[in-house]
Amino acid sequence: MRLTVYTDYSLRMLIYLAVKDEGLATIGEVADHYGISQHHLTKVAHQLGLAGFIATVRGKGGGLRLARPAREIGLGAVVRHTEPDMALVPCFASAEAPAGLPCPIVPACGLRSVLDEARQAFMAVLDRYNLADLVKQRAGLQALLMLPSGGFVLGHE
Repeated sequence: MRLTVYTDYSLRMLIYLAVKDEGLATIGEVADHYGISQHHLTKVAHQLGLAGFIATVRGKGGGLRLARPAREIGLGAVVRHTEPDMALVPCFASAEAPAGLPCPIVPACGLRSVLDEARQAFMAVLDRYNLADLVKQRAGLQALLMLPSGGFVLGHE
């Protein structure tokens, strides 16, 4: 299974916001620290805001922050939001093969159920973790992202 770049950027943005100690972050700031496209992050921020993972503050001095504590943002929920098509093979979505032709073995195929079980196991693991779990090495992440450390304690967000 491979997650999309969109999901990767979404998780990176959430990690950044979780380890930023003071003030709001801008999309440009996040893009600069990761070396990724500001254009893509604008879309990510918009969707994460609509989903209630981040809050956006408009106007001068505006920016982004987590909408709720990191421990309340489940990884499974984020991935489900950013990966709307978790079909590992085309027959998950329909009984059609990639060329648009019906797959003749769908009624008796064992592969579909095995892959569905694997997908469910993958999501079950993600459901056991939250954003706070990803940022336990707060000082290391801040150093790598070149963020100032303000002595913020994760449990008191």
